[in-house]
Amino acid sequence: MADNPFPQSREQLLQAYRTMRTIREFEERLHIDFGRGDIPGFVHLYAGEEAAATGIMMHLKDGDRIASTHRGHGHCIAKGVDPVAMMKEIYGKKGGSCEGKGGSMHIADLGKGMMGANGILGAGAPLVCGAALAAKFRAQTTGGPSDVAISFVGDGASNQGTFLESLNLAAVWNLPAIFVVENNGYAESTSRDYGVAVDSYVDRAAGFGLPGVTVDGTDFFAVYEAAGEIIERARRGGGPALLECKMVRFYGHFEGDAQTYRAPGELDDIRANQDCLKKFAAAVTGAGVLTAAELQAIDREVLGLIERAVAEAKAAPLPTQADLLTDVYVTY
Repeated sequence: MADNPFPQSREQLLQAYRTMRTIREFEERLHIDFGRGDIPGFVHLYAGEEAAATGIMMHLKDGDRIASTHRGHGHCIAKGVDPVAMMKEIYGKKGGSCEGKGGSMHIADLGKGMMGANGILGAGAPLVCGAALAAKFRAQTTGGPSDVAISFVGDGASNQGTFLESLNLAAVWNLPAIFVVENNGYAESTSRDYGVAVDSYVDRAAGFGLPGVTVDGTDFFAVYEAAGEIIERARRGGGPALLECKMVRFYGHFEGDAQTYRAPGELDDIRANQDCLKKFAAAVTGAGVLTAAELQAIDREVLGLIERAVAEAKAAPLPTQADLLTDVYVTY
């Protein structure tokens, strides 16, 4: 085995690949099952964007909080939410992450620091300010490094007033908050170049006094390095920052999106040349740190996990009428 030129250990590299492959296979299976009519509700897939969630979340602990988007399955898996419970949730079954009452766009697992996917664009950013403020107070009490809170938004949500107000609030309060813009080029069907005046979302951060950095979101190693620096800075009291990840999505805005706004051959090109899993595999096997056989073994294990998740989801019971008013109010 060759010397490891990467900042991650072999075990961390294997875990990163497992996380990305789990997200990919989870989403690919949802694409199939939704098309069959097996899944209720609405579905937005994260396939193609796995390197961003994985590269960021590898720096986080359960005590760190994230607020996700309507395209939240990848964030959940990377933050450690159980894929079997997630599948049950998406199928609307008991035993799901939210007992089958949230569905795809409202998965949450507070035990893992996952505050929830969100069907309202930009709505997670103010929540993150609250989580970051609580983390700041706790750190002041203990005298140790702070937990962090991370908001994920896409191109469309980056134009919401709630998001911009949250940037300002986080800067004024010097919060341990990170705002991640997952720039996949489209706000639903509107091209980023058509709907956003600035060349980079980092330009907006500067307007609020926040540092910002742009990375190739299809490059796990670039995301990991940039996120690590920003997160460590926030933990040590350095305040908020913005991270723009330029990336691609393999499917439409939602399942059923005809994607007539894409250029001819665009999808074929991004799958062939901008697949973050292919890039990762080429890097680690080319350096001789991991072998193709090791990655293929993970592929098989993940496929088995997804098959089990679907089987358990289909077999699980539906919520009952008695479940309707549970988990509505917090009791003290």
